[in-house]
Amino acid sequence: MTTRDQLLDPPVSPSASGIHVEVWGSGTPVVLVHGSLATGVSEWGAQRPLADAGYSLRVVDRRGYGNSAGAVGEDYLADAVDIAELMGSGAHLVGHSYGGLVAMLAAARRPEATRSLTLLEPAAAAIADHDESWQQLVADVRALWSQDLPDREWVIRFLRAVGSDPDQFPPEMLAEAMPLVQLFRQGRPFFEAALPLAELTAGDYPKLVVSGGHHPGFDAMCTDLATRIGAHHAVVEGAGHEIQFTGEPLNALLLGHWQTVTP
Repeated sequence: MTTRDQLLDPPVSPSASGIHVEVWGSGTPVVLVHGSLATGVSEWGAQRPLADAGYSLRVVDRRGYGNSAGAVGEDYLADAVDIAELMGSGAHLVGHSYGGLVAMLAAARRPEATRSLTLLEPAAAAIADHDESWQQLVADVRALWSQDLPDREWVIRFLRAVGSDPDQFPPEMLAEAMPLVQLFRQGRPFFEAALPLAELTAGDYPKLVVSGGHHPGFDAMCTDLATRIGAHHAVVEGAGHEIQFTGEPLNALLLGHWQTVTP
């Protein structure tokens, strides 16, 4: 059966701009925006069961990643334009880390097409200036940006800087990250971004900010961001920065969040 959402938003394929999208399921559109050093499919695999709950998950490879067109460096401004286009006539937005920054900018561009916004420890460096642990984390990443290190060492130091434990990552995930280091480092740095806080606050759609209960800086930033934009703040304790890898705990939060929106 063809649903109303399918009529309004036909299945997505690589767009004219060369952005690759894999679609899981049919129903209400959801755009999933991955972070740095990972592709869409590798980052959102644990959310695939949500496709069985009446949602069409649009799993994007941002510019330079996976099967999308190449790029010298990742760019949250260019990515936000791509994501805003992929929202079609309306979609739920979910973004992680650098992808959370992209999702914020896309929602600010198209509030009328934003059904809901979920941010998983987004790269919102410009807030929580009262919190020393968050400011130290941002300072550590800034310092790392200019260090000339082998790719593997750079990735490991970056993961530790954002509160992750490299030893908990499968070897294949670390191997996937290595070729992406220069795309990340040569891109538009997240710590230079101007956040569209006023536009997000004005947006008439549900907002959720999720932290992983692993780093006081991320918790403080997520709390501050949620307060500023009128969002609910949830914590998936012990999830780490890669909150989506927990699967069911995050999926339950997402479903509850999406179901507050009238179809």
